[in-house]
Amino acid sequence: MNEFIKDFGLLINAMLIATPPLLYAALGSCISERSGVVNIGIEGMMTVGAFTGAALCYFIPGSPWLAFVLAGVAGALVAVIHAFACITCNADQTISGTAINFLAPGIAIFICRVLFADSTDTPAITDDASRLPKLLDGVFPSGSFWNNVLNIHVAGYICFICVAIVWFLFYKTKFGLRLRAVGEHPQACDTLGINVTKTRYIAVILSGFFSGLGGAYITMATTNQFKPAVIVGQGFMAISAVIFGKFTPHGAMLACMLFGLCSGVKVLAGTSNIISPNLISMIPYIVTILALVLFVGKARVPAANGKPYIKSK
Repeated sequence: MNEFIKDFGLLINAMLIATPPLLYAALGSCISERSGVVNIGIEGMMTVGAFTGAALCYFIPGSPWLAFVLAGVAGALVAVIHAFACITCNADQTISGTAINFLAPGIAIFICRVLFADSTDTPAITDDASRLPKLLDGVFPSGSFWNNVLNIHVAGYICFICVAIVWFLFYKTKFGLRLRAVGEHPQACDTLGINVTKTRYIAVILSGFFSGLGGAYITMATTNQFKPAVIVGQGFMAISAVIFGKFTPHGAMLACMLFGLCSGVKVLAGTSNIISPNLISMIPYIVTILALVLFVGKARVPAANGKPYIKSK
């Protein structure tokens, strides 16, 4: 029984470690999608955030929160490119996002080579003061159930607070009402004097900021180092979570927790020699595909999603 409780605590811990980067990115994707702009470039924005966070931890030791926030800013700067292409130039949003997914990692790797002696990896973050801190570190005995469950990084708890903030923004503020309206009927919003371009720019930039935070969480809290493949499809998993969650912040949160739970199962199953590690590593992605197949038709997509708005003269 004690062994079962311990394994259950480890499973929850693994879920809470895997969920935050997905959830940060999913919140960003949700904001952009509800404004009517498809952001396939979440993966690339996460990669830039992951590199920025790890690199700043090396150059500005002892300032993890500054590095974390600036990683979000880096993601937001990449999002400006996507916003300009899609909103100002009326480019195809899917193609623009795909281009971001090629461009952003290339920029991150190029800068990494310049800064770190032609290496595509940043130095490992070995200084505890440069890592994102844990909220309850040392409060519970090491290896205990509550230590396994609750002793996660502060930024991991913050992402759940962000869900409440985004929900409040969507459904309890004037800006949220305008954001959702712009994603449904931009022509009507324009007639009422709502600046469609400005609203969509803010939404896309916020999506990049949250995506950058998600990428930084991976390199500053879990892997403690940037590598070219550090994101490994988590941006697309976040987008899937938004679809699975019916384009709502609370729905995306539940979907991200499900995907995080699958990652936890992958971690625990990896200690077994019965199943091939290659099959085990596929678990989160298989669940993602199944979720899309089973639920994508049931999710109501914002009416103007993916459609460029050209103001009539």
